[in-house]
Amino acid sequence: MIIRVRFHGRGGQGAKTASRILGTAAFNEGMNVQDSPVYGAERRGAPVTAFTRIADTDILERGYVFDPDLVMVMDRTLLDSPIARVTDGIRKNGLLFVNSSSTINLNDSPDVRKVNYDLTSAALDILGKPVISTATAAASARILGLISEKSLEQAIETELEELGLDEEMIEKNVMLGRKVFSSLEPYELVTEEVKKSHMMVPLEIVLSYDGLEDITAVGNSRIAKTGSWRIFKPVVNYEKCTACTVCYAYCPESALTLRQDGKPIIDYDNCKGCLICYRECPPRAINLEREVTSF
Repeated sequence: MIIRVRFHGRGGQGAKTASRILGTAAFNEGMNVQDSPVYGAERRGAPVTAFTRIADTDILERGYVFDPDLVMVMDRTLLDSPIARVTDGIRKNGLLFVNSSSTINLNDSPDVRKVNYDLTSAALDILGKPVISTATAAASARILGLISEKSLEQAIETELEELGLDEEMIEKNVMLGRKVFSSLEPYELVTEEVKKSHMMVPLEIVLSYDGLEDITAVGNSRIAKTGSWRIFKPVVNYEKCTACTVCYAYCPESALTLRQDGKPIIDYDNCKGCLICYRECPPRAINLEREVTSF
């Protein structure tokens, strides 16, 4: 028996660490494990994928998990991403977990069981920051029903110590793992060996007038609105703003323009929520609002 888990997150959320914690927890239970990430563009907020295989026999396969038993989605906005393609390959009666406070409805995946839980709010309550690697690992461990809370806690401590976190933060992560683990229920997985060919995605190449090639098919960067990456969004208080333009100078994504009076306008389609403008604003004229998805 091999159980295949695929993690989908954004850079900075901890998909790789979640995969490692799950693998170590399963190893603590005496199972054979394998985990590996795919980084793509190493950029905060960009889609990241990681894989964990758990088995009671030798694991001879390698590489990308095309036919997952469980898919863990750490950011709900990835459901609509043509790059992430989180639902690809989920087999019939497989499980899709989404970090969300509301129920998931996917018309194109009627045979997939959906589970949701607000990991971000739990992380903010306990850690004070939206890092959900531990929470995601705990959710996956509980859903699979193969891993004890003790093995999970040991795995959290082992992996976070290796990352150099201090004792206080590790203990908070253990508390977060306990909370998520106790808030979910295990699901029965009917695993099976699935063998099928995997289709390559053709990308149309168009030669533009300036002599540069432009990819216009799936995943075109021009239509990838990085504003969907946000957890918090900056909001300008124009009464306090002094038009110093510090936020404009510091924005790494050029998501700020200036009005005629020198005060900033934020392009929310492409503001990824790095919050540098919030931290650097001298008169503290930028506030934060928790982003709420509308779907």
